Amino acid sequence: MSEYSLKLDKFLIPLIANLTNPVILELGVENGISTKKFLELCKINEGKLYSVDIVDCSKVSEDKNWKFIKTSDDNFDFIKSEIPEKIDVLYIDSLHEAKHVKKLLYGYYHLIKKSGFIFIDDISHLPYLKNKNRNNFYCEINNKETYDMLLSFYNENYGKIFLNFNFFSSGLAVIQKNSNDPLSNYNKIKTREFSLKNLFRKLFSKIKGS
Repeated sequence: MSEYSLKLDKFLIPLIANLTNPVILELGVENGISTKKFLELCKINEGKLYSVDIVDCSKVSEDKNWKFIKTSDDNFDFIKSEIPEKIDVLYIDSLHEAKHVKKLLYGYYHLIKKSGFIFIDDISHLPYLKNKNRNNFYCEINNKETYDMLLSFYNENYGKIFLNFNFFSSGLAVIQKNSNDPLSNYNKIKTREFSLKNLFRKLFSKIKGS
């Protein structure tokens, strides 16, 4: 079993296993690993899966509970015309760039039912560091930027959502909708990491330790 498959089995599927008649929107299909897992759940719980990809992945399954939509995942008006007005689960596993993930969050959030879930794959940069086995500059930077963006997203919407991170393999973010209030505008977190006060703190700590 691949790490990706194991990650879904251990940290995603259990959270939605008891949903009744779930409506799932999956962004990114590729070889259909997550698609097939969602369809297994839909079969048991009488749900429906809608999957979106720019590549034709329509041959992944012939399941009657599945509808494949060939388009870009930010083609919001078209996709919304093809799916129900409300969904229980949004799974984001397409273009792993912070700006794009943020666009999808704000584009689909209002469709999520209260207590519904948003899952975002690839939020950990750790496996892609230069000295690690996956060593990949693009994945390292984009995953780190996505992680930082999600922290800011949570900070601006505190109380409206719950947010958890799992760092197994390439990581997984879990957002649960806690309110039907609209999202607040996104602002990057402003910390005091580079403030004069912190600089003096570091200098004092260094002098004290020498």
